[in-house]
Amino acid sequence: MFDRKYTAFPGRLVVVGFGSIGQGVLPLLLRHIDLRPQQITIVTAEPRGADIAAEYGVRFVEQALTRENYRTVLDPMIGSGDFLLNVSVDVSSVALIELCRAKGVFYLDTCIEPWPGGYTNPNLPPAARSNYALRESALALRRENRSGPTAVLTHGANPGLVSHFVKQALVEVARRADPATRPPVERQDWAALAERLDVKVIHIAERDTQVSTMLAKEPGEFVNTWSIDGFFSEGSQPAELGWGTHERHFPPDGRRHDFGSQAAIYLLRPGAGTRVRSWTPLEGPYLGFLITHGESISIADYLTLRDSAGVARYRPTCHYAYHPCDDAVLSLHELAGKNWQLQAQKRLMMGEISDGSDELGVLLMAPQNRVYWYGSRLSIAEARRVAPHNNATSLQVTAAVLAGVIWAIEHPERGIVEPDEMDFARILEIARPYLGEVVGVWGDWTPLQDRERLFPENLDRDDPWQFKNIRVV
Repeated sequence: MFDRKYTAFPGRLVVVGFGSIGQGVLPLLLRHIDLRPQQITIVTAEPRGADIAAEYGVRFVEQALTRENYRTVLDPMIGSGDFLLNVSVDVSSVALIELCRAKGVFYLDTCIEPWPGGYTNPNLPPAARSNYALRESALALRRENRSGPTAVLTHGANPGLVSHFVKQALVEVARRADPATRPPVERQDWAALAERLDVKVIHIAERDTQVSTMLAKEPGEFVNTWSIDGFFSEGSQPAELGWGTHERHFPPDGRRHDFGSQAAIYLLRPGAGTRVRSWTPLEGPYLGFLITHGESISIADYLTLRDSAGVARYRPTCHYAYHPCDDAVLSLHELAGKNWQLQAQKRLMMGEISDGSDELGVLLMAPQNRVYWYGSRLSIAEARRVAPHNNATSLQVTAAVLAGVIWAIEHPERGIVEPDEMDFARILEIARPYLGEVVGVWGDWTPLQDRERLFPENLDRDDPWQFKNIRVV
């Protein structure tokens, strides 16, 4: 399975950005797509990774892309039938998509990225710095023209892979009552299935336990198992969540948008400073950070049912509940203490990781008044066994990038698409060999479990699945 060629690609492939995800996905692309190293060009702002590009015989161009130069730099590198894979930071996704559509080029990114300052510029109102606004700007391009070469939005692990986990989890839960259940095809049917199963909340529930026993975090250093700049950027954005129709306690610091789908809200505080209660099978109950992610909005929007007047009558609450590796938690604590000024030293954990795993999945809350977690449990040992230049966290992303690229090549004229609109079974088929143990586990946890043991709390005991009960205040 690790030498299977899924498809051939005759065009040129330009990879923008070459951090942990670019370095990790390169060998997978060459392994599973019939293309030669000479077809690939890497364009990146830093020299990091030049040795890995050389290892595979791939052209490496150290050139930062800016508002002023991106067209000049990229224009001679891409043309009709080529592919632009965007795994960068600080390069506008919308600008690259517009360029690709004009030139007939395939496109895929792992998040909708703005130009520098788009996440953190204090002169911009919080709503303008949200993933909701970025998503609406990308979808506006689709409303202008729904056809054209396939451009896949936000297809990493999350956002991306987790949307396919949600569909598989819904099918697994339904099959518990009716083993003959077949997966829906249309969007409305997926939403109707989620409503019928009484899914009130969906968490992207992730616990990263990777550690280094050789190298501890030092003061003034930000340590993480994936892009530090990417984590800092999204952690500095407002916390965002898809807002469910069952919710009856609107957060005091919550705000609605005055444009778009109205599927999500945001809080007047950074995601890296907002904690929530969640659960995974191996970790059990834990506190995670409500980091904004595109899937919080797209999944909630995709699973919305509306009445004849267009008013939402069903939608689950959806958001990220992320417990990164312990050194990253310490880094976030230090970052908050410095009033969100990023540490001068950055260290991406890769070769020094000695143990641990990344438990990444989706937690469906309320079917049969229980919870169901479905996802990937990938150890560092397994990640190193099956793929070079990856750790457990990066491989869950790069496997999804690989699957998204292959799907785009197989479906060349889909225009702009989100993960929720793709074939979940095909994506999981391609990614699964790199995801370690993929499991579905039932649990009896609720956000009210063991509450008020030490002090009274302001809880809604009539409905455990209220965001009021999940948020840590």
